[in-house]
Amino acid sequence: MQEEAETAALAFEHAPVGLALTRDRVIERCNARFCETFGYGADELAGRSLAALYPSAEEFQRIGEIGRQKMLDTGRYADERIMQRRDGGLFWCRVRGQSLTPEDPFTRAIWSFADISESRPVVDLTVRERQVAAFLAEGRTNKEIARLLNLSPRTAEAHRARLQAKLGARNATELVARLTGLPV
Repeated sequence: MQEEAETAALAFEHAPVGLALTRDRVIERCNARFCETFGYGADELAGRSLAALYPSAEEFQRIGEIGRQKMLDTGRYADERIMQRRDGGLFWCRVRGQSLTPEDPFTRAIWSFADISESRPVVDLTVRERQVAAFLAEGRTNKEIARLLNLSPRTAEAHRARLQAKLGARNATELVARLTGLPV
């Protein structure tokens, strides 16, 4: 039993992706890759809210609401989003979560964070453009995005057009490919 616990601790600490054990969206424990990914020292993150890793408090709140609902349904959550390093730099991150308390998903959860910025462009985007980009990466249409963000379809389309210009995409297919890191 002791050996199994030591093996599990080693696996957590040396996993090839960032791992964080959280309680109510506050980091209880995280591994070395997690610290490296976000630019913190090993002792700086325990007890801190995950909010420090988001580009804005609004995004922390919004993604939390979406995540809580999905985790109530399935116990799991996954997305790809822009996160923030300690130095303020933004990067694309693949996030996966598993609730350890399904009746109240954020009470205890384990999260993985993988830096995918090498395959994704990071450009200066507004909060709304990041929201639209995340939904486009999920394959949502302009009408669906408009409904989800409480916008008019024309406004959602305008945000998509600005994203295309900022990312140098010639059309919607190329834009989605750039957002998802897929080759065109």
